[in-house]
Amino acid sequence: MPCFLIGGLADGYRDSILRMLEQVKAPLRALIGPWNHSFPNNADFGPRIEWREDAVRWWDYWLKGRDTGVLEDPKLVIFMRHWFPPDPNLESVPGEWRAENQWPPANRTNSVLYLQPNQSLDGRVSESTIHQLKYIPSIGVEAGFWWGELLADQRPVDAFSLVYDSEPLRQDLAIMGRPHAFLKASADAPLADWFARLSDVAPDGQVTQITGAGLSGAQRESMTDPKPLERDRFYDLDVEMHLTTWVFPKGHRIRLSVSNALWPMVLSTPYTMTTALQMGGNNGSRLQLPVVPVHGQAPGHISPPQPEEYRPDIQSIGFPWPGEWLVTRDEGRQKTTVLWKGRAEEKYPWGEETDLEKMTYEIEDQHPELNVIHGEAETTLKLKGRVLVWSGHLSFTSDAKTFFYKYTRELRKDGTLLKTKTWEETIPRDFQ
Repeated sequence: MPCFLIGGLADGYRDSILRMLEQVKAPLRALIGPWNHSFPNNADFGPRIEWREDAVRWWDYWLKGRDTGVLEDPKLVIFMRHWFPPDPNLESVPGEWRAENQWPPANRTNSVLYLQPNQSLDGRVSESTIHQLKYIPSIGVEAGFWWGELLADQRPVDAFSLVYDSEPLRQDLAIMGRPHAFLKASADAPLADWFARLSDVAPDGQVTQITGAGLSGAQRESMTDPKPLERDRFYDLDVEMHLTTWVFPKGHRIRLSVSNALWPMVLSTPYTMTTALQMGGNNGSRLQLPVVPVHGQAPGHISPPQPEEYRPDIQSIGFPWPGEWLVTRDEGRQKTTVLWKGRAEEKYPWGEETDLEKMTYEIEDQHPELNVIHGEAETTLKLKGRVLVWSGHLSFTSDAKTFFYKYTRELRKDGTLLKTKTWEETIPRDFQ
C-alpha cells in the first residue's frame, strides 16, 4: 500500500520511517523534520512547515487518479540540523532541508573513530587497554525521557559516564542516519545495560546531545532469547543509535559517552556492579558515523504553515507535555527523586475541561533493584448541573526478581464515586 510518512528527529518513534524506506516495496514518500511528536505545522519548535498540501497531492494521485506529480518528488525530504546550544526551550532549530532520492543516501560513507586509552576518539586503531566504570543507577535525567525532545547540557550525566572526545574538527562534518557504538564490554554482574550517546562539544564546553540508544547485555544475541552475562567476560555489543542528522562545526569536538544507566527513561538493572570497556585492534570499542556531504540537494518549495481557523468561543490553555521537571537528591541516602507534572485547560461554550498529570520516580544508588514509580492523572469536566472527574492512580515497584504493578481507575460525579476498577499484577523481571 502506498504510504506518505511524516516524522521528527526529536520523536522517539522516528526509526520506523527508516525501516519502511529500507524494506517496504510499495511506493513511499517521507518527510522528516526537526520536530518532536507533533504535526509539522504546529510543532513545539520550528522550523514549522505546511504538510497538508503534499498529503492532498498524495491522496489525489492514489485515490482519485489525478496526476499531481508526486511520483517525481524525492523519496525523502529531511532536515539537516546544524549545531545549536543545549536548550530545552529553543524556539527553532537551525539547519536546511535536503532531498534524498534513495535510502541510504548514495553519497554516504561510514567513518570509524576508535576509543583511545587517553579517552579520546581517533581514526587510528588504538592500543590495548581497559577502562572501568562504576554503575550509578540514578544517572540519566538530563539525557531525556524517550530519545527525543530538546535537552539541557549533558555534562551532569557525562560526569558519571566513560567519555571519549575527538580533537577539534578541522572542518565541518555532517552525518545522516544511525550511528553505531561497537563496544567490547564486560560486567561483574549477570545483567547490565549499556547506553551510548553521541554529542557535540562546543569550544566553550557546552554539550549538546545529538542521539543515542541502549542495549541490554542479556539481549546481545537475541531480543526474544535473553541470556545472562558471564562475570568479567568481554562481549561484542552493537548499540545502533536512533536516526539523526547533524553538522558538527569546525572547531567542535565529537563526543561518545557510555554508561550503564539512563534513568528514569529505562528502569535500573538490579545489581550493584562495575563494568568495563576494552580497546585495541580493529575490533576494539569504536564509533561509526554515517557521514554525508555538508550540503546536499535542495528539495522543491517548502511552504510555511497555512493559517488555521479557530472558534473564538473555545480556548485552550497549556498542554501536559513537556510540563515541569523537578530533580531532588538526598546525598545521605544517595537517593534521587524526579517529579514531573503537566496541566492543560480547555474552555467550551458547554463547559470546561481540566487535565492534570503527575509522575514521581525514586531510586537509591545502593539499591538499584528497588525502583519506585507513582503516577496520578485526573480529568475534570464541568458541565451544566454536574461535575465529572475521571482519575487514575499508578503504583509500580520492584525488587531483585519481580515487578509489582497496580493501577486504579475511578469515576466520580459531583464528588460521589460511581465506578472504580483496579488492575494488579506481579511480573517476573526476566532479564529486565
